[in-house]
Amino acid sequence: MKIKYLKYLFLPIMVLVIGITASCERDDICPESTPTTPSLIITAFDVDEQDNKKNIFGLRIQGVGIDKVLTGYNVVTNDSIVLPLKTHINTSQYKIHSNYTYDDNDTPDDTSDDIIGGNQDIVTISYTTENVFVSRACGYKTIFKAVEIVVENDGDNWIQSIQPLNNPQSVENETAVHFNLFH
Repeated sequence: MKIKYLKYLFLPIMVLVIGITASCERDDICPESTPTTPSLIITAFDVDEQDNKKNIFGLRIQGVGIDKVLTGYNVVTNDSIVLPLKTHINTSQYKIHSNYTYDDNDTPDDTSDDIIGGNQDIVTISYTTENVFVSRACGYKTIFKAVEIVVENDGDNWIQSIQPLNNPQSVENETAVHFNLFH
């Protein structure tokens, strides 16, 4: 008797499954190639020969007030920096360290005697945000307008200046350089 009822349910269930599958549109899946919220891209140049890119040695980047080092920037050598910007407030701050060294004095459990070498500059990035609709599947992305970078002057800055490529500078493209850093 139960088999008799199952054959009557099979056809409506199949029609429902086919109907749901056919109603899905290509736009229901966000392709990986779709542009997302961009990061700020900075390229480093020699302050004396401003047409020449210049590596930053011992580069270490950490958000101000954040214990964790920015992924990919724990004592590396690079001539460019990619910084994610906060979307829920209008500023982001980073500690950008050049020639970073660390010595725990053979006491890894005691941080009071640790020696950190190199030169750290703190940069404050300010901007306004705008949410832009991408598609139904991808939702929104945030773009950053009127982006400005200020380097905190501590009397021993390794960053000599940071200049925008455009004025006012916006960060809408996730592959284009937005600022030049001279050191």
